[in-house]
Amino acid sequence: MSPVTTYDDPRILRAIAHPTRNRILAELGAAGTSRAADLAQALDIPANQASFHLRQLAKYGLVEEAPEEARDRRDRVWRLADESGISFRTKDVLSQPGGAAAVEVFRRSASARGHMLVESAYADTEEKDVERVITEEAVRLTVEEMMTMTRELADLVEAWRRRARETDAERSTYSVYQLIQPYPDVLADVPEPTRVQGFSTPE
Repeated sequence: MSPVTTYDDPRILRAIAHPTRNRILAELGAAGTSRAADLAQALDIPANQASFHLRQLAKYGLVEEAPEEARDRRDRVWRLADESGISFRTKDVLSQPGGAAAVEVFRRSASARGHMLVESAYADTEEKDVERVITEEAVRLTVEEMMTMTRELADLVEAWRRRARETDAERSTYSVYQLIQPYPDVLADVPEPTRVQGFSTPE
């Protein structure tokens, strides 16, 4: 897995806390490149709204245009600015003006997203061709071993992401929600984590 760029600008944290922008980042991560119209269809939002959020993400250097993928000069295709992902360390953001408020906004948004994903996974559905897999395992690890497992899982997901981009098969975007932590009754002894788009690792 490539090194992940770490950000400490509270404005960037607020940008990725926005549910629509977070989903746009996820879709671009899965697809590699996409147009505003395609993102609008995937998220079921107006195309001009998708374009607005893309411009906001571009303002903070999180996405960029991919002119080599465009059909002509008017065609705007977007990609993640950094394929390795988006990461921040809580303590670094807190040291910046407005950092505490930005961290709180992100935490509330991330918590709501996590609840939504879990509730959706357990919901009864009559949809055709929809499969959900829920796994929960307990593993005894040192912090170093947990970091190694996190990297190995991230490499596996990245391999599948790249494999999917190389084929033309019709696919849906799946959320791979990874949470690795001690059981909550011992969380008080764990250092503040680093938040990473797609996964979390301790400092």
